[in-house]
Amino acid sequence: MHWQPDPNLHSIPKLYGLIGYPLSHSFSRKYFSEKFVREHITGCQYELFPIESIDRLPELLAAYPNLQGLNVTIPYKQQVIPFLSSLDEGAAAVGAVNVIRVEGTILKGYNSDVFGFQSSLHSFLQEHNTQPERALILGTGGAAKAVRFVLQLLNIPFSTVSREPQEGQMGYEEVNAHIEQFPLIINTTPLGMAPKVDSCPDLAYDKLGSGHLLYDLVYNPEITEFMKRGLYRGIPVKNGLEMLYGQAEKAWEIWNTPAVLTVKK
Repeated sequence: MHWQPDPNLHSIPKLYGLIGYPLSHSFSRKYFSEKFVREHITGCQYELFPIESIDRLPELLAAYPNLQGLNVTIPYKQQVIPFLSSLDEGAAAVGAVNVIRVEGTILKGYNSDVFGFQSSLHSFLQEHNTQPERALILGTGGAAKAVRFVLQLLNIPFSTVSREPQEGQMGYEEVNAHIEQFPLIINTTPLGMAPKVDSCPDLAYDKLGSGHLLYDLVYNPEITEFMKRGLYRGIPVKNGLEMLYGQAEKAWEIWNTPAVLTVKK
């Protein structure tokens, strides 16, 4: 379904929404709609805007002067950047935007995945009273970029593994020979995500032990095959649900509090 302006939304004092294409289902719409009810937030509404081209963003903004902020999902996390006035440090470093703060004609881009992952990982490491000496990132996509940025902030050295390794990356066969050297392993790939719940990264799980921690950005199912294989060996595991909630709350904060951006385009 293509987006068409809805005049009924003009009466909403504060409008928020999600741009992407297609938009068959949305965690964000459900999350914010429930938040508005739960926290008695009035005069706000969250809508889906399935624009079939990022070139329609100016049209969307012109149609809704009451628009306060947007979430951005695939395929526009990179494509939206030329339309923005400025980027925050995380979005600039990651090269992807998933939150836009609208201030009239000024559009400011952020990456709340950075905050969501950093907050979630911090609590995971605190819970197990550890600061890993090295981390292994499975995957090289957009989510992996946010993870790399956070690990750099936390001064945790890391290596990246890919099924098709490029320069500076490791293949699974190579990494499996040294898997003991990576106490923190983070899956940023979609392997194990519903409906393909039986899949998982091709690791030498039999070499993992109590000194490891496994973090999976996948949150559906709540316990992935990757996590199951860790639990079977008594390894602490965590999924991406807390990260998801954390990035959503950060988006709300970005939209509703004054912000200072340090990186200009």
